[in-house]
Order: sequence, then C-alpha cells, then structure tokens
Amino acid sequence: MAPKRNGVIPNAHFKKHWECYVKTWFDQPGRKKRRRRKRLEKAAKVAPRPVAGLLRPVVRCPTFKYNTKVRAGRGFTFEELKGAGISRKLASKIGIAVDHRRRNRSLESLEINTQRLKEYKSKLILFPRKINKPKKGDSDAEAIKMAKQLTGVLLPIKQPVAQSTPPDQS
Repeated sequence: MAPKRNGVIPNAHFKKHWECYVKTWFDQPGRKKRRRRKRLEKAAKVAPRPVAGLLRPVVRCPTFKYNTKVRAGRGFTFEELKGAGISRKLASKIGIAVDHRRRNRSLESLEINTQRLKEYKSKLILFPRKINKPKKGDSDAEAIKMAKQLTGVLLPIKQPVAQSTPPDQS
C-alpha cells in the first residue's frame, strides 16, 4: 500500500553504530583471572600479616531501622586502646585501625571493643626486626615458626542474639 496524505516519507535509519552504545562483557574471564592474581600478589606482599587488612571495631548501625545490627567500624577510639593497654602509635604498627573522631557513647560498646582488642593481642605474633636481637614485646622463636598468614576475616563480627521473654499465657 502506498503512503497516504502528508505523512513522513519512510526511510530506515540503519547505520547507527550500535556497537558504540552497547556494554559488552567479553573481558569478564580475563578480569576474573587478573583480580585473582592481584589478590595472591597482595597476600604474598603483606605476608605474614593478615590478608583482610586492619582490625576494625564493632559498631552499631545508625537509624532506628538498622540499630539492631552491628557492623565493622572505621577504627578504635583512644579510650578503647587505653583499656586494652595498647599505645596509639603501636596500634597502627600492629594492624589495628584507629579513629580519632569516634567517641564511646555507651559503656557496653567500650567493653566489647576493649575485649576484642585484648583477644587480638593474645593471638598476635610479633616478629622481631632483628632475629638475633628480639625486643621486649616480640614473640619467641617457636611462635614465629608456627605463624601462618590468616586468609579469612580478621576476628569476624557476630550479630548479638536478642533475648526476648515469651508472652504471658494467663
């Protein structure tokens, strides 16, 4: 059928260079290999330190919707470090994140994070800078031989179980 009245003359626009406007994923397997290789290189570079990075504190999420959950925070407060007997300078050297802006608003969070630091300190193996001249805080030779690099999460954070009382049946 022929076109009627004053319509647009049909002319197809096929040369639109669609390949310029489409995101392809042909490099996905290559990227996967590259990411894996980078992770292994990083682990070898930081060895025998933990792969996961610095130790982070347990903090509560903000807002009413999420404040029942806990997550990893940015860094420990100076008060928490003091409670665990760790100096500010030493903390950053032994893999503990420090946040000078955070404040302890509750005694409960202070105790939880102080306990977390003490647990980390008890498991920590400090290598001496000079093997023939170990200093006061360094670990002994047996502990150093037994040391392995931690590949998982560093002291994983567990969600607290809410203690609820059953409703009265009377």
